Amino acid sequence: MNRTQLGAALRELRQASGKEAKAVARGAVMSPSKLSKIETGKVSPTVVDVDRILTAIGVSEEVKAEYMAAARAEATEATAWRLIRRLGYHRKQQQIKALDDVTNVLRVFQPSLVPGMLQTPEYIRAVFGRTGIGKDQLDRTVAARIARQQSLYETSKTFQFVITESVLRWRLVPDAMMAGQLDRILSVSRLPHVDIRVVPLAARQSDVPSHSFVVRDDRMVTVETVHAEVSVTDPRDVDVYVRKFEGFAAAALSGNDMRRMIEVVRDDFLRQ
Repeated sequence: MNRTQLGAALRELRQASGKEAKAVARGAVMSPSKLSKIETGKVSPTVVDVDRILTAIGVSEEVKAEYMAAARAEATEATAWRLIRRLGYHRKQQQIKALDDVTNVLRVFQPSLVPGMLQTPEYIRAVFGRTGIGKDQLDRTVAARIARQQSLYETSKTFQFVITESVLRWRLVPDAMMAGQLDRILSVSRLPHVDIRVVPLAARQSDVPSHSFVVRDDRMVTVETVHAEVSVTDPRDVDVYVRKFEGFAAAALSGNDMRRMIEVVRDDFLRQ
């Protein structure tokens, strides 16, 4: 049962129970509009949403267990990079921009690459150039990612980035370009609604970075693995990532200390 089918099945359960949508929405502590979007497949319900809807409808424990299992299975979704490549990386960037537009607080943890929102055009080209796509698609992908970055200047949003020191030193582009990339990070870090932190390699740690991830408003996490992008919406799993992000943020340098570290690394590149 996919997300659209789950919404339709919830609608059928509600209709079979004889309960009006407004009454179920009130019992589920959500707006009638949200319930309608869930039932029509326009909005993906969280596990909590499904639990509340089923409780408001008043289904049996057996039915509830069946639907909750389906909801939990849908709470984690993996999309292979080969499918994203087939779609077009530029289209994927456009899809992410749509998510950015409705996100108020964006948290990004990156232990290996400069986060996409902070990348220079040269760095973006190096990242996607590794995939072997043609020049036309590469140009469109670079343009689409740069277009995404415009949301950084929306002061109504909050951006939090935590990267490891190794990100600053990983030579994905020539030294002069890396120096320019670090200048870009320094520039964005001065925006009042943007918080950039760097976890120093010299600091003693109680956790390991594992992989990159992005948290959107405590409601959705995307994880980049070697073979796929994984989307997580179960609140319990999202909370795991929020706590991991907060742990690394607490161990990272911020403000002027962070900027001094980046300036030192940048100057090393300039001397090469």
